[in-house]
Amino acid sequence: MKRREIIKFLSAAPLAGGIIGSGLPLQSAFAEEAAAAAGRDLFKELGLKTFINASCVCTRLTASLMPPEVTQAITKGAEEFVLLDDVLDKVGEKIAELCHAEAATVTAGCWSALVQGLAGVMTGMDRKKVMQLPNVDGMKSEVILQKSHANGYHEALKNTGAKLVIVETAAQAEAAINEKTAMLWFLNRELSAGQLNYEQWLALGKKHGVPTMIDIASDAHPVENLWKFNDMGFDLVAISGGKAMRGPQSAGILMGKKALIAAARLSAPPNSGICRGHKVNKEEILAMYVALERHIKMDHEKEWKMWEDRMAVVVNTIKGIKGVKTEVFLPEIANNTPTLHLTWDDAQIKMTGKEFRERLWNGNPGIEVMGGGTMGKSKGGIELSVWQLKPGQDKIVARRLKEELMAASV
Repeated sequence: MKRREIIKFLSAAPLAGGIIGSGLPLQSAFAEEAAAAAGRDLFKELGLKTFINASCVCTRLTASLMPPEVTQAITKGAEEFVLLDDVLDKVGEKIAELCHAEAATVTAGCWSALVQGLAGVMTGMDRKKVMQLPNVDGMKSEVILQKSHANGYHEALKNTGAKLVIVETAAQAEAAINEKTAMLWFLNRELSAGQLNYEQWLALGKKHGVPTMIDIASDAHPVENLWKFNDMGFDLVAISGGKAMRGPQSAGILMGKKALIAAARLSAPPNSGICRGHKVNKEEILAMYVALERHIKMDHEKEWKMWEDRMAVVVNTIKGIKGVKTEVFLPEIANNTPTLHLTWDDAQIKMTGKEFRERLWNGNPGIEVMGGGTMGKSKGGIELSVWQLKPGQDKIVARRLKEELMAASV
């Protein structure tokens, strides 16, 4: 455009004209816009139902709520430009140091960490292979996993074009390893369901020189898990950022051996590999670092005591109701926090678990709990947790449980 055309364009542009004509600095104008937008209630404006989360940190429920330190990192991160590789490098170094890893990178969630990690294993630093995926010609492209670990999350590995080889016994795993084997994959939440434990899996990988990866998506409790598996010897560790750590839901962490992390980065933004669409913005990267740092440094004993106190409020409110049975238990691995299994005598309380869940959800305020089905731990009842509650919501949950149980009592 010619100079006159540029001036004409700027004069006609409402935003630019408003800023320039006002005499305000550019940042001041943006600050005024931010202040004006701060009062908007977008949930109400868009007609979105909000609810009390007495359930879990699953993706469907938008994981966890970010604390002020994390949201501040997002806000401050949005105020400046930075090279994407630079922020990934610096944050990765800090994460690796905190988690006893050689290297680390922020990914677009745990699923993305699985894809990036396997891609790095398959391609190494060969950029031609990076651009070739998911065409796996000329690459090691088989991933071995236990049958009990194939519960859906393993599908992420197929994004690379890899073939999954399912085994059950140690002998089958040994026999499955060949010249095409790229990686041995382990899903932490299914530890007790498989025949091979950590030590056996790692020993198998070491014996044959095959990299090992573990998925610990929801397992940031206890906090030692963040470095336990690196210390144990897994070559790659993948974890979600928006669950127990309370970082951005769309962020995760891949950590492990330096050479594998470097190779994984070649398939991710700003590069044009298979994970180009797994973009994590600078705000999320910074927020993920802050969330991890906060999670490691916080007083976990104090937090646990708070959960126990909240659970006591709920249990003490309903335990006197005729026919009601309460059992507080601790999930073995995933979502490792106090959880209530609530059941009742059908002869005294005429309500199914499914109906109970629906009544809580449709109440005011709406409350999400788990269970209500006819199988598993929650058979004949519901389950609920308190770790995602805001202050005071334990009393609301307790009151609503009592109301519905009493209303259904014979």
